[in-house]
Amino acid sequence: MREIERKYLVVSDDFKKESFKNFHIKQGFLNTDPQRTVRLRITGEKAFLTIKGKSSKNGLTRFEWEKEIDKNEAEALFELCEPGVIEKTRYLVETGDFVFEIDEFYDENEGLTVAEIELNTETDTFQKPEWLGKEVTGEIKYYNSQLSKRPYKNW
Repeated sequence: MREIERKYLVVSDDFKKESFKNFHIKQGFLNTDPQRTVRLRITGEKAFLTIKGKSSKNGLTRFEWEKEIDKNEAEALFELCEPGVIEKTRYLVETGDFVFEIDEFYDENEGLTVAEIELNTETDTFQKPEWLGKEVTGEIKYYNSQLSKRPYKNW
């Protein structure tokens, strides 16, 4: 139940040509406390409730628990979410043994595109595509929970 991931800004749309899948995501937050973020997410016909703990000092690792829930129940729970629902398209790009998840944000966060890669260990190495920019791992302002409260357009 530990998530190890690195996060990067994306510098071009070239990842779209390399993507093997993409889908729409709608997500809201029932709690944005950095000690225990509670996220509600709908992707297509599936919905998930996710709880994330505080990040490690280097920002690479944190506790994550996720459970699939009924989509109709998730839609109803959006009524309880804090202000700032996030909408984005997620693109999946395989590189070596790993898959990058690239999120292209809309609405209040339009113009922001972020790539994440989940690793098995903090010391895993991976091939960095040309479209990958500055690493922002551990920079809290790039957490979705924070983007819901302080959108990219307001930076």
